[in-house]
Order: sequence, then structure tokens, then C-alpha cells
Amino acid sequence: MTESVRPIRHLTKAITWRIIASVTTVLIAWYFGLPPKAIGLVFVADLIIKFVLYYGHERLWYKYIKIGLRRKDES
Repeated sequence: MTESVRPIRHLTKAITWRIIASVTTVLIAWYFGLPPKAIGLVFVADLIIKFVLYYGHERLWYKYIKIGLRRKDES
């Protein structure tokens, strides 16, 4: 039997990672000289689209891929 992980853990990981990654995207866009309005639009699109993709990816891995997990009786 594997350890129990509630979906809130995946949601929290997705949110914190998206903040880090989206700020990185904004800094890259700023460095390359995009206008402020474009940077804002890129930030919002990046945050929403990649958040949904990351959360789905995280849940699929948790549900279907057991690589690297230990059973409670193995620890």
C-alpha cells in the first residue's frame, strides 16, 4: 500500500511552481524588450495555461505512474 497524498498537496505544488515559473517568463520577456502590456498578457496566459497543464500532469503521475514510490511496509 502506498502513502496517501491528498489532492491539496498537488494543487499547492502547482500554484507555488507556477508563480516561480511565470515570474521567470516575465523577466525573460522584459529582458527581450517586450512592451509592458504584452508582458502582462504573457504572464496571465502563462500562469493559467501552464497551471492547468501542470496540475493535470501531477495528478496523472500520482494516479497511474508508480516509479520511485515505496510501499509503507518497505520503509
